[in-house]
Amino acid sequence: MTDWEREFPAPAKLNLMLHVVGRRADGYHLLQSVFRLIDLADTLRFEPRAAGAVRLVDPLPGVPEEHDLSVRAAVRLRQAAGVRRGITLRRIKRVPMGGGLGGGSSNAATVLLALNRLWGLDWTRERLRAIALELGADVPFFIYGENAFVEGVGERLRPLAVPPAWYAVIHPGVAISTREVFADPGLTRDTKPIKMAALPTAPGRNDLQSAVCARHPQVRRAIEWLARSGDARMTGSGACVFAAFEEQCQARSVLDGMPAEWTGWVARGLERHPLREWAR
Repeated sequence: MTDWEREFPAPAKLNLMLHVVGRRADGYHLLQSVFRLIDLADTLRFEPRAAGAVRLVDPLPGVPEEHDLSVRAAVRLRQAAGVRRGITLRRIKRVPMGGGLGGGSSNAATVLLALNRLWGLDWTRERLRAIALELGADVPFFIYGENAFVEGVGERLRPLAVPPAWYAVIHPGVAISTREVFADPGLTRDTKPIKMAALPTAPGRNDLQSAVCARHPQVRRAIEWLARSGDARMTGSGACVFAAFEEQCQARSVLDGMPAEWTGWVARGLERHPLREWAR
């Protein structure tokens, strides 16, 4: 099988904790978070095009093709590298939009990592991360490719060993606007920073959770339901919630009793991104 015939994974992430520790003068929020890769993933395939264009097969509903983060990643890399060739993207979506799982950001990172190989660029990871940060705050993490303590607006990453775990992940059926969450006047913005040395065993929380639950009772109900079985919390800006378990069967047992109107997955925590070695 050639690289062009491969399917490329774009794994989701969980925020095991997310603290808002301040705000910059330009309005961007300063965060501390632990990002954990999981094996719930979208997959992408690529086909070369003779014409110098980037096309996406089956764009997402309500998202113009040129605004799709995967397309923007391919276009930006093509421009930066001076590539004349085009590309067609095919994507199978499994990670929900507006769920706080980083699906769009992970798609963009997989595009950069895959095209780095398919186009024979041999760019370093640091060079790809510079483009990734232009696309979005979470994209550099997926280029970085391992579980991390994340600071700043998402650009400062340090590797963090996270114990093996299985996660029960629930989507309560509502999409959350990250922009609206960070604009909420009731959002906590002054949590005291913690030291990385205290992680990952230090207690943490998601500072966005209370603001989201006030706006979206579906998320609050999902957290309350899952909390009966474990330490439940929201990931990212929502709407997905999760709890960690030592064994796969424990997570599966919890989801077997989940209300029918929700969607759930059992996800395994990953140590590294499956494409981690595709950039040096």
